Formats: sequence, C-alpha cells, structure tokens
Amino acid sequence: MSMIRPETEMKDSGIEYVGAIPNDWDLVRLRAYFGERKNKNKDGNETNLLSLSYGRIIRKNIDKTDGLLPASFNTYNIVEKNDIIIRPTDLQNDKRSLRTGLVTEHGIITSAYIDLMPIGNVDSRFVHYLLHSYDILKVFYNMGSGVRQGLNYSEFSKLKVPMPLLSEQQAIADYLDKTCSKIDEIIAEAKASIDEYKELKQSVIFEVVTKGLDKNVEMKDSGVEWIGKIPATWDVLRIKDIGAARNGLTYSPNDQVDSGKGTLVLRSSNVQNGQIVFDDNVYVNKDIPDNLMLDEGDILICSRNGSRRLIGKNAIVPESGKYTFGAFMMVLKPFNDNKKYIHWILNSGVFGYYLPMFFTSTINQLTRENFRNMQIPYCMDANVQKDIVEYLDKKCELFDSLIAEKESLIKDLESYKKSLIYEVVTGKRRVV
Repeated sequence: MSMIRPETEMKDSGIEYVGAIPNDWDLVRLRAYFGERKNKNKDGNETNLLSLSYGRIIRKNIDKTDGLLPASFNTYNIVEKNDIIIRPTDLQNDKRSLRTGLVTEHGIITSAYIDLMPIGNVDSRFVHYLLHSYDILKVFYNMGSGVRQGLNYSEFSKLKVPMPLLSEQQAIADYLDKTCSKIDEIIAEAKASIDEYKELKQSVIFEVVTKGLDKNVEMKDSGVEWIGKIPATWDVLRIKDIGAARNGLTYSPNDQVDSGKGTLVLRSSNVQNGQIVFDDNVYVNKDIPDNLMLDEGDILICSRNGSRRLIGKNAIVPESGKYTFGAFMMVLKPFNDNKKYIHWILNSGVFGYYLPMFFTSTINQLTRENFRNMQIPYCMDANVQKDIVEYLDKKCELFDSLIAEKESLIKDLESYKKSLIYEVVTGKRRVV
C-alpha cells in the first residue's frame, strides 16, 4: 500500500516538474547509475528483434519486415534485460509518442535509440517508472538539438533524477508492478467490453436494416451476398437510386482564414461516432458553389483517408447553409424525407463489404462512382422506415451509453495510474 508523505519529511528538489522530494533522497544525474550500451550485432547472429511500442518493449517477427525494416540487422544494438531504451529522435515534430521502455529480455533493437545500461546500485524498474513519468510530463521535449531536435546519451545522461536507497527503489518498483498490473487488467476488461458492445450494436443495426422488425414476414433472397435474405416486400437498390452524391471542395492553404472570417469546411475529423463535432475546424475564404454548401439532413461521408478503417464513417448534417465540406469527403443528399433511415443503412455494414473491392495498395479512396453503385436493402414503406429509425435510435443510445461509461472508466483509471506513478517515484507518496 502507499500513503501521502508528511510535508515535514519533504524538501524542494529545485526542479519544477519534480517538486518536493523526501529529505533522505538524493538528486543525481542519470549518468551516475546508467552508462550507454553500444554493442552492435556485427555478425548478425542475434535474431530476437525488439521494438519500442507505446512505452513497452515488444518482440517483432524478424522474418516479416513489411518494408519498414532493413535487410540486415548487423547495425542493430544488442540489448540486455533491465536496460532502458530511449527514443531520442524527432522531438520537435512528434510530441505524442511514448519514448521510454524497459527491456525484459536479451535481444536487438535499432541503434537509433539510446540504450541505458545500469552500472550503479539501482533498480532499473524504478528508473523506468520515473522516466515514464517524465515522458508523460513531456520533459524530454525541452531537450535536444538540431533540425529534428534529437538527443544523444551525453546530453540525456545529464538529466537529474530523484533517487532513494536501493531497498526503497525495489519496494517502489514492486508496488508499482503489482498496482499498475491490476489497473491494466481492469482497463483491458473495459476495452474488451467496449468491443463487445460495438459488435452487438453493429449486429443489431445489420439485423434490423436487412431483416426489419417483424420476424413473421415472408422473406426472399436479396441476391447480394452481404445482405442475405430480406422481407419479400423490400427492394435492393443502388445508392444512386436513393440520393445524389457529390465530392467535396478543393482549396489551398492560402484560402484558409481565422475562425469567423470564412466558411467552415467539414473534414474527416469533424465526423466522430456518427455525429458532426466542431473541435478541429478549418475555415476558408473563397467562392463556394451552391451545390457544395451542405443542407440539413445531408449525410457527410469520409471518402479518402490515410487510415482505411475511417473510410465510410458518416454523420447527418444538423443545419443548412452553414458549412461546406473538403475534398476528402463526400456528401449524399437523400431523395427520401427520412434521412435517418438512410443513415442507419449506411451504418449497417455496406462499407465493410464493398470497400475491399475498391481499395488499391496505395490509395484508400471511395470514388463517387463506386459509392453510387453500392447495393443496399431498402423498404419503401414510410411507416416501417419510421419504426426502424425509432427502434435503432433507442437501442443504439443504450449501447452508446454503456460504451461511454466504460470509456469514462478507462480515462479515470489511466489518469489515476499516471498520477500514482508520479507521486510514488518522486516520493510524495510513500510505499509501506
């Protein structure tokens, strides 16, 4: 367990991001406990390939280089258990990645990283947690030099760290290993629940959109693999039969202006969880054709993106005449008054079925022509459409609520974990 250490037992470290540390802890430079390991895999005999991923050192399959790894690993560094790996490159451009990891086994890793080798009376696990906390606080981004703001061992080793006696380092590391493991288990369970809820939600949408709500109606074969059987009175239509599709606005950086001085351009980032959001806005000052201004009820679709899984995400536009949309987006203007019915159809699995047929190895793009020719199940009865929309709105609201609860739990746990690590490795919370 741990407890807050009394202020009478604390002293000022003199470092803003560290704050107060226990009176009996030392403040030392990292080089007092870690040297730099430089042991090249010259003969290529070592094949246990390791990689730094999200703050963890993981194994990679050396036989599956997928074009991102070199043909030879002779320049890679041989690392040992309890080494600490630092990714010191591109500090200026990448401020999101986690840059530290603890090695748990003998292996090789790119020599572009700094390999800290324990040389003193030190528990590497404690220092790993400490450097991880520094990483979260973005301490490393105030270091480095050069165009890409890189670091080397000489500079990194000057970093000051608070250090207790070895016995307390070990106690802290044991406590954090155990506590963080429990937190990670709960987070993993919550993420698994979210995946289950999303799968259930998707299956409900598919079932209702393709089969309807009445389980006793006569069915017929749709003739389309992904749809399967549909009610006998339903039709199979193409997207072009139910609405007009248009590609978005092309603009240059010179067209962009400050908020309020132009027209808002909705992009992929403005479509989140089936809703239009306004957290990452771009405005342009240029003449925009009337047919590229969005109307209430239009369905905005991501048609091109670096991530294939984002192609097809969509949302209903809430107001008319306020927004246009970017060139990597597409809009469907439904002919039907019940726009939400068509929105649910587009979220039933149609993109998942068709997109693999359209993608190439270099371009993740849904063209207007491909989109217009997608086949979908369709009920002409306005009353049935209304019932389907009401049912799915209510059912999916429940799923979304359950997902939001789990996401909130994960956020709270991750925040607590970061805070706990920081308080323990800087001595503000004592392990007993």
